[in-house]
Amino acid sequence: MTVEERHHGGMPSAISYGPGVPDEHDLRLCGDVTGKRVIELGGTANAVAFAERGARVLAAATAEQIDEGRERAEQSEVRVEFHAGDLADLGFATSGSVDLVFSSGALAGVDDLPRVLRQAHRVLKPEGSLVFSVPHPMAAMLEGGEVVLRRGYGNGARTTSDYFMAVMRAGFRVDVMAEPHSINQPGALVPAALVIRAKKLGV
Repeated sequence: MTVEERHHGGMPSAISYGPGVPDEHDLRLCGDVTGKRVIELGGTANAVAFAERGARVLAAATAEQIDEGRERAEQSEVRVEFHAGDLADLGFATSGSVDLVFSSGALAGVDDLPRVLRQAHRVLKPEGSLVFSVPHPMAAMLEGGEVVLRRGYGNGARTTSDYFMAVMRAGFRVDVMAEPHSINQPGALVPAALVIRAKKLGV
């Protein structure tokens, strides 16, 4: 029996880009992770989903997230290596040893984004992928379901170009950028998320 066949009646858990956002089944940014080394930043649910697909997974998250992740990994009968601490503290991974760094939503709350991106660049293998999603910067201009602008674009929140330039300056090449709308609000005026895949340049 394969790893995937042991879970959820033959289906592994979905790799999520955020609430209401199309998942990896639709976006297809991570590819086949069987046998690959993957780090999830700022969460554990996707770490378990990657492990269910045969990846060797590490997760950097809060202590509370790790408690939930351990329980989920045990239920799914997979192994995930958990590390509590700052998302920029990836000392547990050696340089050039990781195939994929993934984050769903967590980078939006990071104060020093360039530092986190430099650490992701350090641990990735050449041409390794950084894949992350954040709430779409346009959504920060609205409140709830109202079609009323409450603040200026970029006023207190990073813009799309802020994320793009931060990734490029950290030594990555952006090869995919998606702005999916919420699957729960097909008529929404702004996208629900900004999703970026970038490849590591250099060594």
